[in-house]
This record gives sequence, C-alpha cells and structure tokens, in this order.
Amino acid sequence: MAQREEILEEDLYRAQYYRLFGRLLARAPDVGLLSLLSSLDGDASEFGNALNGVALAADRTSPESAESEYQDLFIGVGRGELLPFASFYLTGFLNEKPLARLRRDMARLGVERAEDVREPEDHIAALCEMMAGLIAGDFGDPASVARQADFFDKHIAGWADRFFEDLEAAPSANLYKAVGALGRAFMEIESTAFRMAA
Repeated sequence: MAQREEILEEDLYRAQYYRLFGRLLARAPDVGLLSLLSSLDGDASEFGNALNGVALAADRTSPESAESEYQDLFIGVGRGELLPFASFYLTGFLNEKPLARLRRDMARLGVERAEDVREPEDHIAALCEMMAGLIAGDFGDPASVARQADFFDKHIAGWADRFFEDLEAAPSANLYKAVGALGRAFMEIESTAFRMAA
C-alpha cells in the first residue's frame, strides 16, 4: 500500500479556511458554528484583522438573524442579492462555459457532485470545498502546488475576489460583510502565494 504524502501544517490551515468558506456559503451558520467563529483570534495583519471582524460579528449574531441574512443574500424571493456562481460572474449568465469547463476538470480529478446538492457545481461554496479537497487529498493524493494553482486560476481567481467584495458591500450583509472581508483577504493571499510559487 502506497504511503500518503504528508501535508504541511500551513496547507492544512489553508484547507480548513477553504472548508470554512464552503460551509458559510453553502448554508447559514448554526449556533455551533457561530460560537466557533466568535472564538477566532487574529493578529494585526489584514487577514488577522478580518478574522477579528468575523469573530466580533459572529458574537453579535443569533442563529435566527444569520438564517435571515443568508436567505436575503443568497436565496431571496425569486433570487438573492448575490448569485455566487462562476458562470454568472464571468459571463453574466448561469450555466455557461465556465461551468462546462469545471465539469470537465471535475471528471478528470474524479470529483462528483453530491446527490443532495441542487445548485450548479460552480457555486463558490462548492469550489471552496473542491480546493480544500485538493489540498487535503480528499480525491486521492494531495494535489501538488502546481495542480492547486491550475484549479485556482481556472475556476476561482477570475471572479472570487469580486464576489467577496460584493458580499462585503451587500446591503443585507452584517455577519456576511465580515465574511466578505475575510474571503477577500484570503483570496489575495492565495493569489500572491501561487504567483510566487510559479
């Protein structure tokens, strides 16, 4: 039996942040997640300040208000304030070429859409989960930095920063305003790190 490659501690942290964004953007946080978020403690960096902002916002948010905020932002009556899909951000329409390209890459990587998910696979939450899986080795061996960068560049880099900026500025956002700031800072770190690794 082949031995799995050991994952660096910083990569485990990266995967955890991608999973956190995946969870927060797939559904409203429950009381347990709000409690976890309120315990975050960042340093004086931009990312650390954004972590502190999430902690403060989570401490002031009830599960009921988080649910209401999530509904307004992402579901709404007819549609939410934001459409968190790569196809929409890159083309102005849903279910376009970016989704087709993602599906081809998912098939190549052996990644399948969960049966209970109704949204197209280019939803930001799903893409964050896929990045976490590539880093942590959920789809086989942990992906090399080059393979991670390729997936990030093809499916996330061209639009996720704008999505998080829009989330930060959304009229209905309270907790998610802080999530938007954290996501924007995280995507900037990822983009810079991948450029430096190239």
